[in-house]
Amino acid sequence: MALRVFLVDDLVNMHRLIEDLLDIVGGFQLVGTAMSEGEAKLWLEDHPLAWDVAVVDLVLDGGSGMAVISRCKELNPASKVCVFSSYVTPVLSEHCARLGADVVFHKDESLSFVVWLHDQSAPGTTPRKV
Repeated sequence: MALRVFLVDDLVNMHRLIEDLLDIVGGFQLVGTAMSEGEAKLWLEDHPLAWDVAVVDLVLDGGSGMAVISRCKELNPASKVCVFSSYVTPVLSEHCARLGADVVFHKDESLSFVVWLHDQSAPGTTPRKV
């Protein structure tokens, strides 16, 4: 069974990249996307249990990913929330964890992000070469 992914990022190119990564890793279905805080919150309210993993950028055209993290956990506490952002610092990582993020990656850590994704889709197996 594929894990359902909700993606929140304001860059169209990042949507394409993450969709490609999900295909390469396998075991995922992209079920929703949003480009702003407001759009993400609306999608979450309309689909509170329709996703298993949220991938959230912190800086969005309209608003912040931080509010999205907490809304994700309010509506679907069993879900996984992954922050994948170019604006990660140790202080922001700690703040994201307090808001409910399960893991935080800087976009420079794409290999670690892919390994984490793989572990979510197939715990205990070896990741494919990317």
